[in-house]
Amino acid sequence: MAFVVSSGQLSVTGAGVTPGYAAMPLPAAPWEYAEIWRTQPQVRTVIGFLARNVAQLGIHTFRRISDTDRQRLTDHPLARVLAEPLPRFTPYRWVERLVSDLALYDNAYLIKLRLNGTLRLLPVPPTLIRPYRGNWIAPEYYETAGGRDFAVEDVVHIHGYAPENLTYGSSPIESLRELLLESSESAAQRAAMWRGGARVTGVLKRPMDAPEWSAKEKARFREMWRSFTQGGGAEGGTPILEDGMEYVPVGMTSEAAQYIDARKLTREEVSAAYYIPPPLIGILDHATYSNIKEQHAHLYQDTLGPWLAMLEQEIAAQILPDLPGDNASVYCEFNIASKLRGSFEEQAVAASTATGGPWMTRNEIRARNNLPAVEGGDELIVPMNVTEGGLASPRDTAPEPEALPKARGLALTKSAARPDDLATFEEGRDALTSALERWTQRAADKLLTAAGAKAQGMPDLLAVWAEGHEDRLAQLSALLAEHGYRLAQIGAWEVLDRWNPDASGWTPDVMLAWILAAAETHAEQHEEAGREAVAKVQEEGGDNWPKALAVAAAAWGIAAAGRSLTAATELRSFGGHDAASASGLTRKVWRTGGATPRPSHRALDGQSVALDDVFGNGCRWPGDGTAKVGEKANCRCRLDYETG
Repeated sequence: MAFVVSSGQLSVTGAGVTPGYAAMPLPAAPWEYAEIWRTQPQVRTVIGFLARNVAQLGIHTFRRISDTDRQRLTDHPLARVLAEPLPRFTPYRWVERLVSDLALYDNAYLIKLRLNGTLRLLPVPPTLIRPYRGNWIAPEYYETAGGRDFAVEDVVHIHGYAPENLTYGSSPIESLRELLLESSESAAQRAAMWRGGARVTGVLKRPMDAPEWSAKEKARFREMWRSFTQGGGAEGGTPILEDGMEYVPVGMTSEAAQYIDARKLTREEVSAAYYIPPPLIGILDHATYSNIKEQHAHLYQDTLGPWLAMLEQEIAAQILPDLPGDNASVYCEFNIASKLRGSFEEQAVAASTATGGPWMTRNEIRARNNLPAVEGGDELIVPMNVTEGGLASPRDTAPEPEALPKARGLALTKSAARPDDLATFEEGRDALTSALERWTQRAADKLLTAAGAKAQGMPDLLAVWAEGHEDRLAQLSALLAEHGYRLAQIGAWEVLDRWNPDASGWTPDVMLAWILAAAETHAEQHEEAGREAVAKVQEEGGDNWPKALAVAAAAWGIAAAGRSLTAATELRSFGGHDAASASGLTRKVWRTGGATPRPSHRALDGQSVALDDVFGNGCRWPGDGTAKVGEKANCRCRLDYETG
């Protein structure tokens, strides 16, 4: 196939020429997709979720000044057209329409209009416009249902991928067609069942020795039964079965049809087609507070991120060139910053760290709380331990021994001398395992007692579990932090004894913040393991729930041993890594441990990487909490260190 460029237009010559759009119809007529959107609630839910979340963001226009600087443009023609695409047409409605068309049809069309010399962008339903003629690279023009044709340069056409050409996209609905058809048939069957009221399809059986009925008796019974069934079992009263007759139901019951599971499956499949995590659209089977919070952050990165990037680039490619003025280095960007910000407390900590000191005056805080300004309140109060050229953050100073540690049960010291009573790693690990197993047994016993004290019958086990959730988390965090601080020091002194016996440049207190965060993470994970075991018992139900709950409690206790081993390995590795960094070591070597190490760890044995790099399995050190579960759980490996 040969390509030629003539007068700036790309065309195809030779055997590659294909018929126009009229000879290459879409996989389904566009109006079929519109009908699916109207009649399938799962499709409407998912597409509406995408469109509403993108539309609420707003689009900002910028000019790039340099690699590190940019200028917000509010009066540029692009900013004005995005702020008001059409008279009395809000940006929210415009973006919602654009994303909905793309999600449903994989095609979205805008006609460029000139109203009083100003560019306007008219959204056109994909059922009313189509690319026409041309070839597989580009159409010759766009045809509308009203019979008017538009040149290619007068239409903004945003579309996705289609295997056969470059002129339009292929709707995700097409791949869901069979599943949606099955859902539609299921809904029709369910509607028929409800129309029938209490009537159940079945047959009437008479005993072999029942007396023969005369024609009059048959007509009488047939009329009585017809009166009952035509009334849906309500208006016809109660049927009377004579001569030992028996009614045998046939057909599928609502339980066998699994209507709820089928509808949930449909929503899950539709959400998967649009790459949306199920909990975000109401499927909460495996949802927890922590993973819901993480998925909310991932929404604007992994789920909506590709959509936003596509729209930003299409606007720059198809709309910006038609606008007057200096468009050099001008671009637009969806405002996701506000959605990715943390809580007020998290933002305050980040701002203080970034600026090196307090960043708001007393009067600014008073104004936020609707209080009047006070004299002298416009001056920043700078603590004496924060100076320019000195500490970069008010939190750079290690905490005092009488501060946070005692609240967590930690006996900390500012001294970097090796503790006289420092245990071996095996002793510290076993102490953590024993403590965590005992704590888990006590917590499980309390749960069993609380559940057994409820009224007769199976109580709401998850509600019983939730009653002690906060107390258990606090106790777990304190226990894990206390043992974790010792294990981290053990790992640190394994390195310091060899490379830096005087502990020059290192103090154990600098590890405190990380250890407390790791303790809270392991506490949440151990707590969640118990909750999942209780939830399974709740779901299965039955009269034997006390025995099932006892089994779940025992399994939680067994999980404590695995949790302690994982945490101990991570804390030892972190302590050694921190000491190696303070001692000027530059490389780390993976050493496989345990009788039967996993294959991926066996393959790493002896691998050396820079101190700040990760190993081949993605871990920074054995037991790395940021790694996949399969790479950190029950890990017994360790690290050696080198100077170069």
